[in-house]
Amino acid sequence: MTTPTFSLNNGVTIPVIGLGVFQTPPEETVAAVRAALETGYRMIDTAAAYGNEREVGEALAQSGIEREDVFLETKVWVTDYGRDETLHAFEKAIGKLGVERLDLLILHQPDIGNFEKTVAAYGALEELLADGRVRAIGISNFTPALLDRLLAETEVVPAINQIELHPYFTQVASREANAAHGILTQAWSPIGGISAYRGTSAATPTFTNPTLVEIGERHGKTTAQVMLRWHIQRGTQVIPKSTRPQRIAENFDVFDFDLEQDELAMIDGLDTGARGGPDPEQPQPSFHSFNIPEA
Repeated sequence: MTTPTFSLNNGVTIPVIGLGVFQTPPEETVAAVRAALETGYRMIDTAAAYGNEREVGEALAQSGIEREDVFLETKVWVTDYGRDETLHAFEKAIGKLGVERLDLLILHQPDIGNFEKTVAAYGALEELLADGRVRAIGISNFTPALLDRLLAETEVVPAINQIELHPYFTQVASREANAAHGILTQAWSPIGGISAYRGTSAATPTFTNPTLVEIGERHGKTTAQVMLRWHIQRGTQVIPKSTRPQRIAENFDVFDFDLEQDELAMIDGLDTGARGGPDPEQPQPSFHSFNIPEA
């Protein structure tokens, strides 16, 4: 099966679903990525800060799949922001991944305390794009206000903004701002896992939410599959994570049903407005205590 794709604002296409490896231990990453590729995934999302880029590259090399057939995305961490630092971060990333070019390179977080370095880092991404070293560039965890700040000081509109997005945190304003600029929204924690493991104010985790359970029963699907289908039909690219082959396959099995408009609206109505991850508009000193190793 050929995975459906979304078109980015520069004409590059990206599969609507990929495998995320956030918090996947390096020793489990090769097997997880191999399982995903064998299932049919053709997009992998990793990051320098995850500490598993090398293992993602090993899995790609072992798979036997042609490099150009897999969309590979990684992220630059804040301690590598600045023009020269970010150019070097690219070299570290491709060295670990064992590739010559990236399909998508994004800034992992806005650095509120030093936004000038964030802008300089994005400028480095623009250089890499112009040189053909990356096929597309983007950002992560940028609010509409921060996006406006970045756009005012840069030339290339990001292709993607990866944000926390799930039925309990629907980020309508961010999705609308992204769409207004032709930026594809990419969801991290798309099935609300962060609301379960972070300790949330939500009384019921998304996985057992009665509305999602009911919709799933209508279609013979799990709540995770319902949530992923909701994202895709709303025009959002998703990167669910798992290390279990059965769950990896389950998350990919979302192309044989459609949610009705009233079901999409029911899921929209689950929004609590409660963010599970760090607030991008607040300084995060702890981000600067982690440095990315050399390749």
